[in-house]
Parts: sequence; C-alpha cells; structure tokens
Amino acid sequence: MAAEPPSSLSYRTTGSTCLHPLSELLGIPLDQVPFTNWTPSVCLVNFVACQLFALFAAFWFRIYLSPGKTSPDVRHAFATIFGIYFVIFCFGWYSVHLFVLVLMCYGIMVTASVSSIHRYSFFVAMGYLTICHISRIYIFHYGILTTDFSGPLMIVTQKITTLAFQVHDGLGRRAEDLSAEQHRLAVKVKPSFLQYLSYLLNFMSVIAGPCNNFKDYIAFIEGRHTHMKLLEVNWKQRGFQSLPEPSPTGAVIRKLYMTLVSLLLFLTLTKTFPVTCLVDDWFVHKANFLTRLCYLYIVMQASKPKYYFAWTLADAVNNAAGFGFSGVDKNGNFCWDLLSNLNIWKIETATSFKMYLENWNIQTATWLKRVCYERVPWYPTVLTFVLSALWHGVYPGYYFTFLTGTLVTVAARTMRNNYRHYFLSSKALKVAYDVVTWVVTQLAVSYTVAPFVMLAVEPTISLYKSMYFYLHIISLLIILFLPVKPHAHIQRQPQTLNSINKKKKD
Repeated sequence: MAAEPPSSLSYRTTGSTCLHPLSELLGIPLDQVPFTNWTPSVCLVNFVACQLFALFAAFWFRIYLSPGKTSPDVRHAFATIFGIYFVIFCFGWYSVHLFVLVLMCYGIMVTASVSSIHRYSFFVAMGYLTICHISRIYIFHYGILTTDFSGPLMIVTQKITTLAFQVHDGLGRRAEDLSAEQHRLAVKVKPSFLQYLSYLLNFMSVIAGPCNNFKDYIAFIEGRHTHMKLLEVNWKQRGFQSLPEPSPTGAVIRKLYMTLVSLLLFLTLTKTFPVTCLVDDWFVHKANFLTRLCYLYIVMQASKPKYYFAWTLADAVNNAAGFGFSGVDKNGNFCWDLLSNLNIWKIETATSFKMYLENWNIQTATWLKRVCYERVPWYPTVLTFVLSALWHGVYPGYYFTFLTGTLVTVAARTMRNNYRHYFLSSKALKVAYDVVTWVVTQLAVSYTVAPFVMLAVEPTISLYKSMYFYLHIISLLIILFLPVKPHAHIQRQPQTLNSINKKKKD
C-alpha cells in the first residue's frame, strides 16, 4: 500500500494568504479551486435536506395519495408542486433556467410536427445545457457554484430528449420500423401540460434523477406500474391467480443503509484522501511509481462515495413513492431496480473496463444508447462519445477521461480476444485470470477517471507526467502490435419488426 504522505499536504500559509497546490498550479484564488473546500456548502446542505424531505414525502405520497384514493391529476399536481418547491429551495433564482428550458421544450412538443419534434427538442435542450456549462468555465473560472443548478438541468435534458424521441416513435414512424424496445416505449398521444411538468419536475427525481421512461412514469401515477411489470414476467403462469402488491419497504431500507455507509465514507475517507493530493509536491516528485499507483487508486476510491450516496438515495426516494419496480428475479423475489443508477458490487468487483462502465451511471448509458447510438446512421461510437462529453460539460478533464477511456477500451478488448481463451481450461487458471484482470481494471479506471474529478488541463498533465503516461503507452502498444481477432458480433442497430418479418420470408 501507499506510504502515508508527509505533512506537506496541508496548505502553506504566507502572511494572510493560504496557498494550495491546485491554486498555484491553476493560477486562481483558492476559493475558486475545485474540490478544495470541504466545508459543506449551502448547496450540499440543501440537497441533503431536500432529498430527506423527499423521502418522507414519497412515503406520504404512496400511502395517502395512492391511485386508489385519488385521481392521476391530483397525483401529478402534488408531485409537480413539491418538485418545483424543492428546486427553488435548493437553487434560488438559478431555478429559472430549469423552468425556461421546460417551457420552451413544451412549446416545441405542442407546435412541432411529429416528424421533427425529436430534432428540435434535442438541439434546444442540449444547446441550452451547453451554454450553461460554458458559463461555468468562462464566467465562473472553474468555480464550483454555491448553487450549482447544472445537475437538475442535465437530468431534465435527458428526460426532454427521451420523451421527444418516444413521441416521434409513436406518432411519426411506422410500427414495423421500430425495434421491440422502441415499440414498447413509444408514446402514441402527446402529453398534456400537467403530465409534461410532472414527468420533468416531479419531486422524486428533479434534484438527482434518474432519467426514466414516460410510459413507466404515467403507469406509476395511474397505479398500473407494478401490475404491468408482473404481467411482463407472466406472473399468472407461475400458478398465481391474482396479482400481488409488492412493497418497496425492504428495498428502501437496504438502500438507505447503503446511503448511510456511503455518507460515512464520504465524511471520512474522502476528506482524508482529497483529489488535491495528486498534484502535491510529495506525490509528483518524491513518491516512487508503485506508491503513486497505489495512492491514485486510493484517492479515486475515496471520490466514489458521494456518487454512491446521491444515486442510492435518489433510488430510495423513488422506491419509497412506489416507483421503480422491475419485476421478479430467477428466485421469485420482487426487484426494485428499474431506476437504479449503479450496481456497487459489480463496480467494485469488475474484471473488465466494459463491466465497470455497464454498472456505473446506468440510466445515462441507457439514455445515450436510445437517443444516439441506436439511431445515428454514421459513426455511432464517435457521436455517442461527443454527446456524452457535451452532456457532462465542457471541462477539459472530462475530455481527457473520455479519450483515454476509448483508448483503454479498445486495448482491453484486444487483449481479451487474444488471451482470455488460454485461461478457461481449468478453474485455477480462470481464478488467476479474474484476479489479475480485477487488479488491472481497477488501476486502469483510477488512471482514466482522475482527470474527470480534476477538471483542468494543468493538474491532469501534471498527474499523467508523474505516472509517465504509462497506461496510454501500454494501450497504444497493444493496439499497434497485437492482432485484431474477431469477436462475437454485437448488433448496433436493434432489429425492427420489419427486418424480423423480412428474415422470416427469406
């Protein structure tokens, strides 16, 4: 393990000026340096307060405003009013950005033709979000705003574009040209103003998400959500004569426990190993390479609990309201992971870059696939990367991460296709392979995502120089010198009903 860093990690004080490694490196005041102020901001306190209040409101909503006791319009109205109040409470006048975007895109929803509604909604939503992201760089100079409204704006952008594409599928395309999933999610009637506001601004997901499908949300509001999912798994064919009423209480308790653990880790581990350590003189110039490697892993591990906390709590809030039921697992247990944004166990035990990414920010990956990867006719991987980068923001560190990630993904796939089959002949070899690939994956992810949390160019280059760009070099050598072997073909474009019928005729 890495040695304990010396006391040089503390801020150096000269007179009344407090110096900090990132402050000196970026040439900006300390109060504008990302991730250096560990005193809980007003935004963080408001976020936690809102989500905890939303949790209690969700239980109340499920019990006292259940579909059997009140109408869908009343449920829509209360969900929207609570959501608007939470946004204003958390972000003050910055919440105007959210409301302006929602109203503009509803105008598009009402007036645009179904053949182009998805294009207009997409470009307006992404354009507005990008302008807000750019203002973070050129107006606030890398500063993390006390009231950072970009998170809710990013979630709303996902929902606006998701709904626009699903309306286009339902009203602007022939059924036989849709894939099975697109057909299932297609919206055949434009939403009312109340439904639109409720879907985008409901209190369960307006602060921290996640993105969900419009038809699933409407089914939840109307009380058809759990029954619809049970019918999808042929519940009655299992020998049951009536549909049960699954309770989310157990799932909520488990997720709240994980939220509490994540919060404790955030308050201890994250403060002990802040990302600023990676540009400290001790790390860059004095620690040996193995120590840097281990310390980078520890620091990146320490940066995860805030995501675990926010996403798991958001999932628990939705479940507490009765939303998020996904069906029944192979053992007959009820599952409440329809809206889950991550699988912590699979992330921490991932033995490949692909497995890691598939279980991190799951709903965003699904959104990228549905609105971009499966729909664009040319360069789907490149365009999906561009969309993902623009959606996340315009900080240079994001682009370092995505470019490095692309390189590492190709190299990892090449290695797997060339050597994995040699380790499948015995259980012992397979275990050894899994252990080695786990270590490599975790170190590779730490190296790749570091720029994502450092944001700026200078600290990223400083870090990679101190690591000798080792993963970039190894990945390039693998791609250049190992043969590209064929692997199981994964079809990018989903099969449409038309293509299936055509194959049957052939």
